[in-house]
Amino acid sequence: MRTLDEYAALAQRAHGHLCAGQILGLRMALYGLRLLGLEDPEGKDRKRLITFVEIDRCATDAIAVVTGCRLGKRALKFVDFGKMAATFCDLETGRAVRLVARESAKERARELYPAISDKNRREMEAYRELPDEELFAVEWVRVRIGPEDLPGFRGARVVCDSCGEEVKFRREVRLDGKVLCRACAGARYYEPVEP
Repeated sequence: MRTLDEYAALAQRAHGHLCAGQILGLRMALYGLRLLGLEDPEGKDRKRLITFVEIDRCATDAIAVVTGCRLGKRALKFVDFGKMAATFCDLETGRAVRLVARESAKERARELYPAISDKNRREMEAYRELPDEELFAVEWVRVRIGPEDLPGFRGARVVCDSCGEEVKFRREVRLDGKVLCRACAGARYYEPVEP
């Protein structure tokens, strides 16, 4: 494992800037790995970890830097709850821990660094040094991860009976005897328009 400063440099490069959210994400990932007893996420523990993130903000990029989990590798899962939270799952042991950033950490930052008027700078400093327990609430959880959600899954592909597009990873919906993609089944995030 690297030091926090080494991870911060990597996070800054990956994300484009360094901010309080990045530091919080780094600390969250380091704490999650420590609680699970995973010491080498880029090496021997690489295939043991799946991480669920609950927000699409700066912290998510930092979590990916520490854990090595990526969307394209199917080891990083985004669940849009709008919370500064992540769940770290050890596939080998079945153990999972969910960490949530404590809102009280912002107040602690104000208490520790009242002379720093810039909120981002103040929180960056505080988030580097506050104990994990002051930064995060910890909850041990069970996460059911099906084979279709694991890296390397090669399941059958189906074609949507409505739009004709291919659907992978068992993401199809069976409705009234038809095989549909989620969009055609009513979960579309976009609306087709004429050019």
